[in-house]
This record gives sequence, C-alpha cells and structure tokens, in this order.
Amino acid sequence: MKNFIVFLFLLAAYYCQAQNDGKFNFDFESQKDKSSLSDGWFKWGDYNLSIDSLTYSGKNAVKITATDTGKFGCIAYPIPAIYSGKTLRLEGYMKIKNVTNGFAGLLLRIDGKEGILAFANMDDQKIKGTKDWQKYSITVNYPQKSETIYVAGILSGKGEAWFDDFYLTLDGENIETLTEAEIEEPKAILDTAFDKGSLLDLSVLTAEKTDDLELLGRVWGFLKYHHPEIAKGNYNWDYELFRFLPSYIEAKNEADRNKLIIDWIDSLNPLTNCTDCIPTDENAILKPDLTWIQNQDSALKDKLLSVYNNRSQGRHYYIQMTPSVGNPDFINENSYENMPYPDDGFRLLSLFRYWNMINYFFPYKHLMDSDWNIKLKEYIPVFLDTENELEYELAALQLIGDIQDTHANIWGGGDKINAWKGSNFPPVNLRFIEDKLVVADFYNEEHIENTGLKVGDIITKINGRPIKEIVNEKSKYYPASNEAARLRNISIDILRSNDDEVKIDFISEGAKENATSLKLYPKDSLDYFTWFRKNYNKSYRKLENDIGYVTLATIKQEDIENIKKDFKNSKGIIIDIRNYPSTFVPFSLGSFFVSSSTPFVKFTIGNINNPGEFSFTKNLEIPSTGKSYKGKLVVLINEFSQSQAEYTAMAFRAGDNTTVIGSTTAGADGNVSSLFLPGGLKTMISGIGVYYPNREETQRIGIVPDIEVKPTIEGIKAGRDELLERAIEIISED
Repeated sequence: MKNFIVFLFLLAAYYCQAQNDGKFNFDFESQKDKSSLSDGWFKWGDYNLSIDSLTYSGKNAVKITATDTGKFGCIAYPIPAIYSGKTLRLEGYMKIKNVTNGFAGLLLRIDGKEGILAFANMDDQKIKGTKDWQKYSITVNYPQKSETIYVAGILSGKGEAWFDDFYLTLDGENIETLTEAEIEEPKAILDTAFDKGSLLDLSVLTAEKTDDLELLGRVWGFLKYHHPEIAKGNYNWDYELFRFLPSYIEAKNEADRNKLIIDWIDSLNPLTNCTDCIPTDENAILKPDLTWIQNQDSALKDKLLSVYNNRSQGRHYYIQMTPSVGNPDFINENSYENMPYPDDGFRLLSLFRYWNMINYFFPYKHLMDSDWNIKLKEYIPVFLDTENELEYELAALQLIGDIQDTHANIWGGGDKINAWKGSNFPPVNLRFIEDKLVVADFYNEEHIENTGLKVGDIITKINGRPIKEIVNEKSKYYPASNEAARLRNISIDILRSNDDEVKIDFISEGAKENATSLKLYPKDSLDYFTWFRKNYNKSYRKLENDIGYVTLATIKQEDIENIKKDFKNSKGIIIDIRNYPSTFVPFSLGSFFVSSSTPFVKFTIGNINNPGEFSFTKNLEIPSTGKSYKGKLVVLINEFSQSQAEYTAMAFRAGDNTTVIGSTTAGADGNVSSLFLPGGLKTMISGIGVYYPNREETQRIGIVPDIEVKPTIEGIKAGRDELLERAIEIISED
C-alpha cells in the first residue's frame, strides 16, 4: 500500500565482507581508486554516482545525479550485523538541488536469511526542492536473525543530491566502537522434542474439559506475548503447550487446574519488576481486554496480573512491528508443513495461535459481527473433530472468515480446498449484477458460439439448485469484509467443478428459463482472469468533450508528468480504480488535485509493549505542488477496488473538486501481515487500521461513493460502461 521503493526489494543480494578493524568509511574519505566510488561503497539503481568535492566536511562527498531514464539512484555500504541491540539509528548530512517528482533521503535496510527484515528511506518526509547541507536521521528496529546492515543515501525523481558524514548508532552507541556480540541460538530453536508429533489424544472432550481448554488457550497466548522469558526466546512455546497439556487435561477440578497454571508460570523463572515499562496510551482507540483475568479466582488472577504488570518490553522472539509502518510481523512461527493433516495437539495449537494473534494484534477486532471472545471455545471441538486434511483446512478457513477481512483467506497450503473446489472452470466470467448471477464476459472468443450463452444472460440454477441456496452454503468459506466482496469471490468459483460439465438453468433476453449442459475446461486452457481482464493499453487517453481518462491498472510513474501536462487545461479527468493500481500514486498524482496540503488518512497501529492496544497516528497529508488542477475529477470505484486501490481513492477524495462514483469497495485496507498455521497454511490480515482524518472507518464499509452507480443487466448486454458514462455526464454538466 505505502510506497517504500519496492524496486529495492527486487535487487540481487550483495555479499558483505566483514570489516576487520571495526572502522567504516562513513565520510567517503578513503578512496584507493580515484576513478571509482569510495572504498566499501557500491551502487544501487540507474542514476549517475560520483565522488564530489562539494562536501559538508573533509575532501569527499558522494553525489547522485538523476538521469532521463531509470527510477532511482542509491549509494550503499554493507556492514555485517554482528552486534546485539534493539534500535539502529542513522544520521547523516544531505544537500539537494532541484529535486522534483520524488525525494531524497537516508536509507537503512537490514537483511536476514528470510529477506528484508527492516527498511526505512525517508520517502514519507517528501524531501525535495533545493536545500543546503542539513543533518537528517532515520531509525529502525534491529531485528533478530539480522545478517547484513545497509547504510545508504537515495534519490528518486529528478535533481541532484549530495551525502556526507554518516554516523550509525545501536541503542545510542557508535557502532564503530562496539565489539562483535556473542550471539547464541535461542533456546526455543534447540527444542525439537515434538518435531514428529505432539503425542496427544484429545478425541474425547466433555463440556467441562472444553472450558478448561478455552482458559488454557487464553493463558497460553497471554504468556506468549507478555512473559519476558518467552520474549527472550528461552522457550519453544508451541512445545511447552504439549508438555503441559497431559497433566492439565487430567486435572480433576478447578482448584487443581488453576494450581497447575500458577506452577507453570512460576517455572518460567521469577519475574523482575519492570522499571522501564512504557506507559500505556490512555487515548488508545483499543485497549487490552483483561476481563477474563479479572474473572479468575484471586490466586490465578494475581499471578496473571503480575505477568501483565511486569510484561516484556521491546524486542520479542515471536512478534515485532514492521519498521516505518507498524503492522505486526509474526516471526519464528513454524508452519509445520511436514504434517499437512496435523495431529490433535497441533490442531489445537493452530486454533490457539490464530485466536491469540487476532486477539492482540488485529486492528479491526472491534468491527466483527460476533464477539471474538466466544470464538475460542466455539472452535475447540470444530478443530479437534476434523477427521482429515480437507476438514482441517475448511475449519481453519471458516475461523479465518469470522474476522471479516477480505485480506484474510488461505493463501498458501490449502491444496485440499483447491481440489475440493474443482480443477475445471467455465468458459464464462460471471458477476453478481442487480443481485443476479450474470454472464459478464467470455474468456475465449471460440466459446461464444458453442456455450448457448450470451453476455447478460442470468444463471438461475446450477445442477438444479437455486443460486441463492448455493451462495448461502458457500458463504462461510469465502472470507470477506462485506457482502459485495464475498459475492465477487463466490462468482469466480461458483461453476468450478471436478466434473467435465455442469447443468445450468438460465434466462436469456427475458425469455423463459432454459437449461443446458455447460462444458468445463482446465484453467490453463482458458485466457482466464479472476475479477477483470488484463489491460495492456496505455494508462491515459483523451476522450471527447475535452475529458481526460486515466486507468490505474497500467499506470507507470513516468506517465504521471505526461498526464499532468496533457490534461492540465482539460474540462475534467476521470480516474478509474476499478482495478489494482500497477504503481503507487497517492502522492505523486494526488498532489495534482489539491491547492494546499490536505489530510486524507490516519492509521492505528498496535503495541508489542502492551498487546491489544491500538493508537492513532497523526494525519497523513497530500502535499500541494502549488499548481493544482482546476477542472473536475471523477473517481470510479466498485467491488474490485481493494486495499491499495481503496487507499488511493481516499487520497484522490482529498482533492479540491473530486466526486467518487460507483459502488462500495472491498473494505480491506492497511498493510498486510502474514500468519502461518500448522499444516503449512498461510493466511494474512490487514495489519494496521485505516481511517479518514475524522476517524471515520473504512474497514468493512469500504470507500462509499458520493454518487452510487451500479452496472445494470441491460447495460452489460449492450456492452456499455455505465460508470464511465455517468462520469462523463458529471464533468459535462455546467
């Protein structure tokens, strides 16, 4: 969603050799070969890099000069991540000249075996124009398992930038003075006791034991995210669950059960008074729900509250917040992909893990239709009673659907669900229009004549079953923030089958209902698309009546200046976001439509120092370039507008003369976080809350249009784009 110079992520890794003397060439003064860059520095990107005598101090500085081609230039210096600490801070001096259409800044990047672990580049500060030497700084968390630190300066857009006298500190200490840390493997990694299975049989559960397991799930997750010893990585917390469960299940009464939990907590090493606990945010929009702790007997309540009051702070083995964004990063979570159908213990672990991740780090828990507190107990028998891999995957999918987030689904490892849905696909693309299942397009022209169907035909039954009945049955397996997004996703699967053909009833041209057998095809034999057909056309064109049209489906950064130039005197501009933007444009294009810096969004982010707490950030603004567009702007949205598309629509809505038309969007915004569950399952959540500056919700609601315009069946039959037609009418009105 947010632009963090994604192209850096795609670069090949640069192998870093350790410095022997602990001194780094941060002032660019060491240069053995005068025809090359300073010693130890290398080039990223396409712009011209050179050593320059225009310095802040000393004889050398580095200069980056933009070229007519390419996207960015970066001067980078690798350092082995051989130190131990929490916070990395880079300071440096920068001078810029005529920087436009981009920014200049310092850059910090930390890599590990799993890829990029931390990243910041000052793009959100929008440093541009002409400025003399100034000191700047950026800070990132220093993640576990870091291998390489990259110190860098970056320029994107046009202009020139100079960099000099970098200074890097770890927890306030000059990194050049630090010695290599003796890094020990966390004890959690060394615990392999249950690698081949949990050895648990939980097949017989009474109602009382289900209550006990519900409490254990809460305690297990609470300790995971609060206890300092677990935060240090001293315990494989998955396997500690399996060690504890046998005796816990055998507890004969509540008193025995509670004593076992207290003894378990005491076994984790004594708590020390938290003298540096960061105060909770009294103004937080969401606060931890500790009601369940208050409802325990006095001994257990006091023990749990003691953990809470002396909870872990800062670096955590199982959770960190993504630098510069704040969405949760669930680290060191084993997906146990070697056991596609997990045993009883691992299935219970799957439920416990997911429920607690959502409980403490999902920013939209308060927007669910059902209370998340009841879901843990509700799903214990569901997960334990699954008898095969498919039933387990479906149970997980149904649980994921209960958080009502279109970003949340099974995105990896759900092979049995895929097989269950079917390997054969219809030759037609379907959409729900006017609450009816309608043929919207054909994947291949050759199928138009042999299906007996036409665009605009209404499918009423599949294998004799009414569409409404099928939708009601499938809905629980199609996670979505709102019904528009759910129907969008169901429509692309509703005719899938493992059979070679399917019987359908349909209505064509208002005639009576017809029936036919529709042949199905393997997906790879079709020019298949899910929501909308791939567009390879130029992103902008001039329509009649002096109106500009822009689709974000194919927009490129280099198009933006041409759009501004070609359409600056037009009567109006239509921006089509019924797609997923191919380039991040909220600021680069959004600034064209505001006459002054205008707030358009604010976020909520979680807090690993107080899990369950979410607080608002400051408003983020669209900056003004001083040359705003004077005509009308009309933005097109519908159920295909999701995530970055919704965020972009919010940015354009901040314009001086913007009208948003169409229908409610998918209602899933915010940078995504990945979650991994036993059985090799991967899912995601919206990891930060996205709100309008007045704190108005967007999640689940979506971007609500100023003027609702939906396609009609008659319009589909006639091949009309009714939203585009209405946009032209709005601009043409005096």
